[in-house]
Amino acid sequence: MSDWKPGPDTAEQGEADEAAGTAPDAAPAPSFDPEPPAPLGVARTPTGHAGVDARLERLADADHLPADGHTEVYEDVHRGLRDELTALDARPAPTPAHDNRS
Repeated sequence: MSDWKPGPDTAEQGEADEAAGTAPDAAPAPSFDPEPPAPLGVARTPTGHAGVDARLERLADADHLPADGHTEVYEDVHRGLRDELTALDARPAPTPAHDNRS
C-alpha cells in the first residue's frame, strides 16, 4: 500500500492561497510611470582636440534628461562639432605687413 494522498485541487489551492494572502501566480500591478533617466554608459574617447572634446563631453548632459530632452543636447553638440570642423577648414587671417622703414 502507498502513503500517497491527493493534495487539494487547483481551485481549493487557489482559495487557500487567497485566504493566506499568497496568490502564487499574482503578478505585481503594472506601472505606467516612465523610468527615471539613466546614463547609457557610452564611453567618450578623447580626440586630443580641445574644442571637439568639450563638445563630446556635452553629450553627458543627455544622461540626466528624459528622452524628449535629448534632441536639444544632440542638436547643440552637432552644431558645435560642425563649427569646429568649419574652423579647421578656414584659412588663417592674413597677418598685417610690418612697416620696417626707419
